[in-house]
Amino acid sequence: MLPDARTLIERFALKPHPEGGFYSETYRSPDRVISSSGSERVALTSIYFLLTAEAFSAFHRIASDEAWHYYLGTPLTLELIDPVGRHEQRTLSASGPWQTVVPARTHFAAHVEPDGWAFVGCDVAPGFEFADFQLTTRSMLTAAYPHLAALIARYTR
Repeated sequence: MLPDARTLIERFALKPHPEGGFYSETYRSPDRVISSSGSERVALTSIYFLLTAEAFSAFHRIASDEAWHYYLGTPLTLELIDPVGRHEQRTLSASGPWQTVVPARTHFAAHVEPDGWAFVGCDVAPGFEFADFQLTTRSMLTAAYPHLAALIARYTR
């Protein structure tokens, strides 16, 4: 029998993430690298991440590539907006695909079906630092990409 979202939150000591959902860092590489922007970062970080229908992941972006890995639950959909304003939707589910990569500097949000939840893993390289995290605002994104106003309104706070 599959665990439920509450059991996973407790079992993996997941805490609320600023973008929405719940997370726990599982790995932070001891190795350091120089990123394409010239800053020093850890080589790789990994987290467990859980989304519920009530806790979508709001649009944000980071300075590194982020690989998502599907583990359990209902399908999880990523909404991506690239730097020139193209929208792409990717869904991870038990039937596959089980992983995808969000390119660095891409605005993205994630959500699950009503009454659903998804337990995933995320790997960031060069490693995640909150200094590289930008929780984008509805007004900022809508001004940049007015043709996506409805999508932006749905997945920003």
